[in-house]
Amino acid sequence: MNKVTSLKQLVVAGIIALIVIAYFPHHTKSTEVGVRVVKWSPFAKMGTMKIYDPGTTNFFPPIINEWYIFDTKLQNMEMTAYAFRGARAGRDDLVFKTIDGNDIALDVIIAYRLDRDKAPDILINIAQSNQELEEKLVRPITRNVTREFFGELKTEDFYVTNRRTEKAELAKKALNDILNPHGVIVESVLPKDYRFKEAYQKAIEDKKVADQMVERFKSEVKATVEEYLQKYQFAQGEVNKMIADANGEFGKAKIEADAYYEQQTMIAKAIETEGINQAKGIEKMVEALNSAGGKTMVKIKLAEALAGKKIYLLPLGETGGIDLRTTDVNDLLRIYGLQDLKR
Repeated sequence: MNKVTSLKQLVVAGIIALIVIAYFPHHTKSTEVGVRVVKWSPFAKMGTMKIYDPGTTNFFPPIINEWYIFDTKLQNMEMTAYAFRGARAGRDDLVFKTIDGNDIALDVIIAYRLDRDKAPDILINIAQSNQELEEKLVRPITRNVTREFFGELKTEDFYVTNRRTEKAELAKKALNDILNPHGVIVESVLPKDYRFKEAYQKAIEDKKVADQMVERFKSEVKATVEEYLQKYQFAQGEVNKMIADANGEFGKAKIEADAYYEQQTMIAKAIETEGINQAKGIEKMVEALNSAGGKTMVKIKLAEALAGKKIYLLPLGETGGIDLRTTDVNDLLRIYGLQDLKR
């Protein structure tokens, strides 16, 4: 009875084991794809592959199947000179020469991801995991291609962001041309820090210091020029003000002079008109006096003027008369005046 019971228990355990094996769970995370490889099956050809979507749980026996997982999220492979920070411990930056012959070291980040649909091809031809894929394919190709493109730059080009960006885009395109057929998609090539040899680096730093001094002197000269320009503009404003004041005074004086001139011109014209009128009146009077009636009028006026006046007759002549050339007429008149009073 005990033997029968033990046998039953073994059978039950075997059945349970077979069920568990047959329905063994295989999981994929939200960014992972699974690849199942059939090693043996009465229903499928050996080596048959099947892709399983991210975030799923799948049941199949592990012994007669192989199970591989690839992460399709974005991977950042950093190649840098700083230890324990990049994809590898120790120095891992790109060291090469610029096109003009200077040694340079460049830190680069390669951002890439796996093509989900090509996971079986990756498994067959290249690698069984992300890490293996990076070491066998992504790393050697990206280092060589990136070094080649950035090596086309001149030394001074590394100081120009746009020049580095242009080469990064060209390197990205070239990498995708090479890696896309193998199931790797490069999203970006990001150049970071760059370093030259110590002697050259010192020369560059000295040049930067010199450039800073030059810029400072330029700024000082510019500030001085602006200061004197302000002073010149201020002086120019004062001169313009003086000129404006002088022009104003001149204009005012000119207006006053013009007004005075107009006034005197009007007065002169009035005097001229009055003189002309007076002359015309005299001319008319002379014409009237020269006529017969005028002579009579003169006689009448002369008679009126002599009316009531005493008239003295003085003997004149060469014989016994008064010689007016030698006679003091004033004394003569005084004498006659005194005689008149005695009478």
